[in-house]
Amino acid sequence: MSIHPSSIISEKAIIGKNVTIGPFTVIYDNVSIGDNVRIDGFCELGVENDLSEGKTLEIGRNSHIRSHSIFYEGSSFGDGLVTGHRVTVREKTFAGLNFQIGTLTDIQGCCQIGDYVRLHSNVHVGQQSNIGDFVWIFPYVVLTNDPHPPSNILKGVTVEEFSVIATMSVILPGVKIGSGCLISAHSSVNKDTEADMLYSGSPARKVCPTKKIKLQNGSKNSAYPWINHFKRGYPKEIVAGWNYEK
Repeated sequence: MSIHPSSIISEKAIIGKNVTIGPFTVIYDNVSIGDNVRIDGFCELGVENDLSEGKTLEIGRNSHIRSHSIFYEGSSFGDGLVTGHRVTVREKTFAGLNFQIGTLTDIQGCCQIGDYVRLHSNVHVGQQSNIGDFVWIFPYVVLTNDPHPPSNILKGVTVEEFSVIATMSVILPGVKIGSGCLISAHSSVNKDTEADMLYSGSPARKVCPTKKIKLQNGSKNSAYPWINHFKRGYPKEIVAGWNYEK
């Protein structure tokens, strides 16, 4: 274990084996950190508030939390969590394996997030969002939840597995993005989408099946489903289980 002398760690926190904690990081009471985790400097883990109900923040093994990131108590992350810098994650966020959170991304809590989800930088995830496995969400995407802002009504967005939401898109409250969908850049989606379709525009409209989009590498192969040609960063055993129809 390597702990910088300027860090502050509660005696009540549970710290696994081979954990590295950087300078000026604070780890509060209700925190459980797995083995082989690296936490860089100026982070806060286990921030308390009334909404967390005093539950533990759990960080899985082999995770890496980069500098200036803040995690509230009452959330749970599977093994292999990776963050960029200055990430904020509120209470009651439950994520699976190998969740990647880009720099300056804000997760507002009360969310369910699957395995191998990739959030790029500056993504905003509203409360009650439900994100499936193997989803990609690119920079400046906003998942909203308030149909009549400001109100006390929350309708979270659902993003089903293998979907891709391109940069600067907005998904409006209660919308469901179907499995394998592609939402093009600068789109505003106000209705549920069909699986394996491209949607574009503001408001977004169905354009065509995603399989009609061709890779721009001269091969003339379909760009979607993306799992047919993109496997970087995924374990071999996971890739072997993909049986997505071309």
